[in-house]
Amino acid sequence: MRVARCLLSGKCVARYAKNMTIQQIYELAVNMGVKADLRGREKVKKYLELAKKKYEKLDKEQKQEFDKEKLTNPYSDTRILVDNKNKEIKKILAGIDMEGSELLLADKMGDIDLVISHHPRGKALADLHSVMDLQAQVLADYGVPINIAESVLRPRISEVNRGMSPINHNRPVDMAKLLKLNYMCVHTPADNLGADFLVKLIEKKKPEFVEDVLKMLKEILEYKEAVKLNAGPALFTGRPENSCGKVVVTEFTGGTSGAKEIYEKMANAGIGTIIGMHMREEHRKEAEKYHLNVVIAGHMASDSLGMNLFLDELEKKGIEAVPCSGLIRIKRFGK
Repeated sequence: MRVARCLLSGKCVARYAKNMTIQQIYELAVNMGVKADLRGREKVKKYLELAKKKYEKLDKEQKQEFDKEKLTNPYSDTRILVDNKNKEIKKILAGIDMEGSELLLADKMGDIDLVISHHPRGKALADLHSVMDLQAQVLADYGVPINIAESVLRPRISEVNRGMSPINHNRPVDMAKLLKLNYMCVHTPADNLGADFLVKLIEKKKPEFVEDVLKMLKEILEYKEAVKLNAGPALFTGRPENSCGKVVVTEFTGGTSGAKEIYEKMANAGIGTIIGMHMREEHRKEAEKYHLNVVIAGHMASDSLGMNLFLDELEKKGIEAVPCSGLIRIKRFGK
């Protein structure tokens, strides 16, 4: 498949023509996600190789039930949900949560060729837990032993899996089908793009104090706009005058929030400051207990950052992107 070949070559982004199909947009999302993945391309390739080995060991019935997209796409929360074949995409409606009301809006607009949701829906939401393995490897790269990271994370992955079971995953997908709208979601690849952006910025700015981290974030246009909406970066634990120590971006990608038990291990690994999108109260208390500084950048602004980096690539190819549903659209190309 083209996605698999691109993962090996790393030369995918530039070769797509204008007026792309939904399949080409999907492939672009996956390959941009791999390029920005904090684990690095080689570890993503090994992840896919392991998936292939597991598949080959399955019996005939199990192979029929297996989601074969997992053999070429390491992000199960990114999927084409409705594809009306042979339609070129010229204009998209994109947002953070694209559900019934947004689908009706797309239908009423009349000229929307594709609806793109950041947050997963349908089969992508049902399998959200499968991308959480990413978190363990990212933590390992920051100094937490991989065996500990995996062990602590495993119960949380199971919890998320069980928590998804009662949800009406396919509700908006059914609606898109009835409206004959193309529909897809781009989750972890966009989050990878946002995380990679921040990691590179931290390496460049080298913040010394927590207040420097907050200032750095507020200079990013998505967060600057979020401040105006009372949804900008905030300090959840620690003090602005605290030294940063090692600043990590560990709560930005990998499906959803991880295990609260990991904060002790992060502190032991020498991590001083965490940058995340959002944090539950029980997690905040645990991070505070182990003297970690926690800077929460903001959920919608952070999701917007990653989505904007992806949408910029689409607009470079002549596809018009109309933002809605919490997406703070900032364009970086052509500047």
